[in-house]
Amino acid sequence: MDWFTADGYWIGRLVFQRALAAIYLVAFLVAVNQFRALLGSDGMLPIPDYLRRVSFRQAPSLFHWRYSDALFAGVAWTGILLSLVTIGGLTDRLPLPLTMLVWAVLWALYLSIVNVGQRWYGFGWESLLLETGFVAIFLGNASTAPPLLLLLGLRWILFRLEFGAGLIKLRGDPCWRDLTCLYYHHETQPMPGPLSWWFHHLPRPLHKVEVLANHGTQLVVPFGLFLPQPVSGVCAGIMVVTQLWLVISGNFAWLNWMAIVLGLSVLPDAFWGWLLPIDPSHPAGATPTWWVVLVCAVSLLILVLSYRPARNLVSRHQAMNASFDTLHLVNTYGAFGSISRVRYEIAVEGMVEPEPGEEPQWREYEFKGKPTGLHRWPRQFAPYHLRLDWLMWFAAMSPSYAMPWFPRFVERLLRADRDTLKLLHRSPFGDRPPAVVRALLYRYEYTSWAELRAGQGCWSRQLVGEFLRPVTREDFSASG
Repeated sequence: MDWFTADGYWIGRLVFQRALAAIYLVAFLVAVNQFRALLGSDGMLPIPDYLRRVSFRQAPSLFHWRYSDALFAGVAWTGILLSLVTIGGLTDRLPLPLTMLVWAVLWALYLSIVNVGQRWYGFGWESLLLETGFVAIFLGNASTAPPLLLLLGLRWILFRLEFGAGLIKLRGDPCWRDLTCLYYHHETQPMPGPLSWWFHHLPRPLHKVEVLANHGTQLVVPFGLFLPQPVSGVCAGIMVVTQLWLVISGNFAWLNWMAIVLGLSVLPDAFWGWLLPIDPSHPAGATPTWWVVLVCAVSLLILVLSYRPARNLVSRHQAMNASFDTLHLVNTYGAFGSISRVRYEIAVEGMVEPEPGEEPQWREYEFKGKPTGLHRWPRQFAPYHLRLDWLMWFAAMSPSYAMPWFPRFVERLLRADRDTLKLLHRSPFGDRPPAVVRALLYRYEYTSWAELRAGQGCWSRQLVGEFLRPVTREDFSASG
């Protein structure tokens, strides 16, 4: 079945599968470490409350059958175990039906989490992982030749990811058209990385070159993915290099890494044989008839479901990061259609009851990723996703993003909830509860070269106003 197989992509498929399993591993680790405070029975947006409002049809998830924090932890740890098994290569050596079962379980478990994750899981990279993970179910194992139709399906995902992001920029903020967006983006992006300060201070002509190169990578290069080798491989390589540039300039969870993983699936075995000490030659792979039929059926399903995402690409009212079905099978993507010119941050502060004769003193909670202390240099977290830090960035832009979880976050600080404090870098009170908590809104700016050399740290800030008035435990008790 020459029309069905893609014999030049054995190694590419293997690299793609192992890399995708690594992304799954990170996603499930994030779930294990953060769910109790965010989504648990005593979380800020409890899953049991959500399940009472939605049906299985609206949000397919095994948690409709039963929910407990222990079950959620079991789901996430099962995902971690299966991811590790797949990274280690065991899944690839199983009989084809069992290989498919492992990938299907990974997809179903993560789908169950995303569909009850509410605002904490409302990011495009969740759908991207699920869509790619669904295709991975049918890619075969070590004894079957890579199916050409689904390798093209992976390129179709990468095309929509890149081309959609390029179109949303051209249709959105004018600074993408006049090439000035990077005058602001490195400073105002959701979670700067350790090199973001340096990127921000690059010469402005270089910022314009960066934007122009981005337009070329997202609006022109994606069409080359569907051309013969070596053109498609070169185009994928350009995308991978561009995404690595984005990785070192900021923290965007696993968005950039998913694009890299998809790009790796396009590179031919001749490239991998040159790069890695692996023999690129392979015997003819098995092609069970039932698997051929199934792959063709899945390919047809993807083609049919692609109608709405494709129509969205050419629409003047292009939606960004939207799912058109509750299984997240075929989605639309995009990022940063608008760029903030000013960075606002919420500083959360607490105060204990002062001793007699002492002045009351407000002390600030420190977050892991989002800017708080002016001298604390940003760290690299991606592909790990700090969900609370990201939502704090959105809340600073508009209070509507803070409802209803932010007051619940404050209430848990007031009782020094252990799981909530684990989401933070440091509580100024250790494991003791404060008497009062408030939130202030600041404008943050990067310091200049001169200020940095003078020891002022990487940030400066100016108070804008009050985000949340001082509240006590009694305030929450009175409100029920």
